[in-house]
This record gives sequence, C-alpha cells and structure tokens, in this order.
Amino acid sequence: MTARMSVRGGLLAGLLLAAVACGGTANAPSASPSPTPAPLVKTATATVAGSSKTILVGPNGMTLYYYLPDKGGKITCTGQCLVNWPALLAPSGQTTVSGTSDITGKFTLLTNGEANGQQVLYNNWPMYYWIKDKQPGDTTGEGIGGKWHVATPGVAAG
Repeated sequence: MTARMSVRGGLLAGLLLAAVACGGTANAPSASPSPTPAPLVKTATATVAGSSKTILVGPNGMTLYYYLPDKGGKITCTGQCLVNWPALLAPSGQTTVSGTSDITGKFTLLTNGEANGQQVLYNNWPMYYWIKDKQPGDTTGEGIGGKWHVATPGVAAG
C-alpha cells in the first residue's frame, strides 16, 4: 500500500508540474507593471518681471530656473553657485523623469557629482531652484547676473 501511494503521489506531482509548465497558473504570482512615477515637474502661473506667465515648478511647488552658461546640457553651476542655486535632482533610484501633460519637451537626467545625484534637464537645460525664493510663486531669481531665467514650458532646446 505504501508503494501504491508513492506512485499515485508521483503521478499527481508530475501532472501538476506539467500543468504549470504548459501555462497553468497553479497559484503563480502575477507580474504587475511597475508604477509610473508621478510627474516631477509641473506648471504654475506666476508673475515674472511684471508679467503673468506659465512657469515650471518642482515637486515642492517652487520655481525652477535655468542658467545661460549651461547651454548644451553642461553643468557649469558649481561650488558657491550650487549652494545658492540648488539643483533639481531626481529621487534616488529613479532613472527617468517626466512633467505634467501640459509640458512639451524632453526631460533627461545628468549625473551631478557635486550635487550628489541625477540632475533634471529640460530641453537640455539643467534645472535649479533659487535659495532666496521663499514660497511657491516667488520668482526673485529672474534676470540675476543677466544669466538666470525662470524656466517656462517654452525653454528652447540648448
């Protein structure tokens, strides 16, 4: 009787294995797609140099800026510049970034060792915050040194 039970058990295990191998599920975990990260860059309306404009803001709602010497996707804001103009960095481990659907253009990432992360570029312009902006809607960095500008959905490719 023990040998007979062993043979039946072996046959049952073999049938179960064959069913799974042929596409049966037999309690197999289903693969779920990884969630799409929330847009990192959004739009807002703010007054820039006396005019109401649609601007780009980071996930904290603060105004984003670009720096003219960074044309072509080079990160030239380093040292004290980076202290005053902190880089917009992607969350750790995130390999792509996006903006809300009303933002046309391309988002990429570039390693910024000095900022300790992947800096977000929009249309090949590295994105920064201005340390003196205190609340969402502030655009006090516009025009500083003739080289800093509020980022808008229309920032041309560099």
